Amino acid sequence: MTSEEILLVEQRDAVRILTFNRPDARNALSSRLIDRLRAELAAADADDETSVVVLTGTDPAFCAGLDLQELGANGGNLSLISDPEIPVGHPWTPLAKPVIGAVNGAAITGGLEMALACDFLIASERARFADTHARVGVLPGWGLTYRLPAAVGPGFARRMSLSGNFVSAEEALNVGLVTQVVAHDELLDTALEVARTIAGNDQPGVRALLSSYRRAEGHLAEPALRVEQETSEAWMREFSPSRVAERRSAVIERGKAQNAHT
Repeated sequence: MTSEEILLVEQRDAVRILTFNRPDARNALSSRLIDRLRAELAAADADDETSVVVLTGTDPAFCAGLDLQELGANGGNLSLISDPEIPVGHPWTPLAKPVIGAVNGAAITGGLEMALACDFLIASERARFADTHARVGVLPGWGLTYRLPAAVGPGFARRMSLSGNFVSAEEALNVGLVTQVVAHDELLDTALEVARTIAGNDQPGVRALLSSYRRAEGHLAEPALRVEQETSEAWMREFSPSRVAERRSAVIERGKAQNAHT
């Protein structure tokens, strides 16, 4: 793949690696990137040669969330949050196969929601996590208000969302947001090692077990995701992209300053 590709796709044995590749924009989610990610995840799910997907980013970030420049200009990327083709509260149509998030740097707001939609996370020592929806003036639409408290507990989730403060990789490990923290240069190899272990198991069994996990949590997740959707839709009736444009510089500078001290 060329450096112009916004999403890099690589196959290693039975593992498909998808890499956000807008490093100059800290892998922020443009409309094109969201569309491409959804298409490539669907392709991986349909590919009989792929058993596991690893989602990561080109340094220095995992994903900085929705591209604030596009969001402030016309809200085009925000319009892709609610997609009639995708189940409520999901950034992509869920796969039958496991998705491992290899978090190499900052995972912020929509990027945090992308990470939370993975089946589990492995983090670089450089990983940072933040929910800045309240800073930007938008609301979650990809399941954060269910998945974040399910991962870290309701109190810590509310603290993250209401403050917008960054959480370090080690703190994320302590609260259960990630399963492992490794040296930065070892991140992809570690994720691939786990992925290959999964790929070496009986695949019908892996997918049935993964489906069972998801169905077991569905009685909690589905009502919660619908509450989030209703709240987000009500908020959107009053939303103006110009408000994001006004806040954009302050949001970026505050995030840089806090990330530097985390």
